[in-house]
Parts: sequence; structure tokens; C-alpha cells
Amino acid sequence: MPDCDHDCSSCGLACEEREGGQQPIQKLEQNEGTDIKKVIAIVSGKGGVGKSSITSLMAAASARRGEKVAVMDADITGPSIPKALGITEKATGIEDVVYPVANRNGIKVMSINLLLENETDPVVWRGPILGGTLQQFWTDVYWGKNDVMYMDMPPGTGDVMLSAYQLLPIDGIVIVTSPQELVEMIVEKSLNMADIMNVPVLGIIENMSYFKCPDCGSEHAIFGESRVEEIAAQYGIKNIAKLPIDPELAKACDNGEADSYDGICVPPIEEFVSRLD
Repeated sequence: MPDCDHDCSSCGLACEEREGGQQPIQKLEQNEGTDIKKVIAIVSGKGGVGKSSITSLMAAASARRGEKVAVMDADITGPSIPKALGITEKATGIEDVVYPVANRNGIKVMSINLLLENETDPVVWRGPILGGTLQQFWTDVYWGKNDVMYMDMPPGTGDVMLSAYQLLPIDGIVIVTSPQELVEMIVEKSLNMADIMNVPVLGIIENMSYFKCPDCGSEHAIFGESRVEEIAAQYGIKNIAKLPIDPELAKACDNGEADSYDGICVPPIEEFVSRLD
């Protein structure tokens, strides 16, 4: 192929299979005994918008509805889901099968931090290894039967995101953003990548949309006025949610109690999750 860079590790097909142009890449199969009905990826164009906390809140909302929930922490170099959901024990395995760890509310989690000796050990890996780890989280982890899996993706539109879109049966993505114009520009990159990869966008969550004064009840746009409705309308996205700044949510994540948090962010998240059915 004229665009071949001779780096076979970045390509899912042998050269002879590419005859006549790009061929469809087969989705990875689940291991025997695993059955996940719906896979939703939580993505963001950049870091620092609260993607992991939103993933935890969505998982908790699904669990409260009586669903069996799994969370794949696909942010290999910046894992934070175990901390947010209060998981401290390590994952175990037998032969070539790894078992996720369930937290106190039964949410099953797999994260690189559950495999490292110390949770503060850095993951200094190149793109192909990160993508390979993502694949193993899907094929080698015995997830069991689950109604929904939420995938906490790394920020941006890099190797891991590309591998996920190409190889995993993602039913749709939820984009997390914040009100700044710079972030909104990057959100459109995520929207355009989803369009290129033919992955449905289920909705947009604007985090840190406003701060509600506890004394007078007035709302303040700390990070600027929202334009999420305008962007959603431009791309034909009907599901949106706006979450306020809540210091109690940050405290809950730090204490490993994100799935027990019942503050002001919960009602919008529960309503949003119900619209994803």
C-alpha cells in the first residue's frame, strides 16, 4: 500500500489481506462465559474534564437500577477508576484468564492499577503496547454476564481510542466536556473522529457547567457560558446533561465513594443514563 509505514505492529492485517484497499477489521470476540449486552465508552477530547468521575457516576446509576455493571479502565497510563470506586485489592487470574475485582456495590472493574505492584508505579509504554493491553482487557478478562460495560477512555484521539473503535463492539460513546471554548473546539475533534469511525454518539455531558451558591441558590458560570446545546444541535445529538461543580463529588472520588455519592450531580446523571436505553 502506498501509505504503508512498514510498522506492522500498528496494522491489524497482513499485507496480502489489504489487496484492493483497506479491508474491514474484525471485532474481537469475548472469552467463553463472558456476555456483555451493551458497551458504552466515555471519552473526552482532553484531560481534566472529570471523565473518570462521570464514568463512576454512570456506573453507579446503572447499578442502582438493578443492572449488572462492569467498568473497563482503558486509560492505561492514567488509571483512576479503582481509586474512585474504592477498590484496593489486586486482580487475580488462573492460567490465561484474569478476573476483575468487584467493589462493595458489585461493580466489576479491570484496571492496570489492579495489576501493578504499587498503584503509583508509572506505565511508560508505547502506543502498540497500550493498544495490546486494551485488547487483553477485553479478551483475557472473565467479565461474566453484564447488562452494561462503561469504558473510561484516555483523553484525545490517539492509539488506544483508535484500537477501541476498530476492535471492540462499542455500541456508542458519551463525550464529556466543560464550558471553555478551547474544550468545545476539541470536543468537535472527538465528534468528527466518531463520525469517521462510524461509532454512534449517544450524548454529551458538560461537567463543571456552573456553580450553585449554597447560600443564595444563584448559579455562576465559573468557566464561561455554555454552548453545549449549540454544538449538540449542530451534530444532531439529542441527549445532553449539565453537571454543576460540587466539591463533595471530588471528596467522594478521593475517598473511594463515587458510587455512594448522592449530591447535586446525581439526578442529572440518573436521568441521562435512563435515556441511553
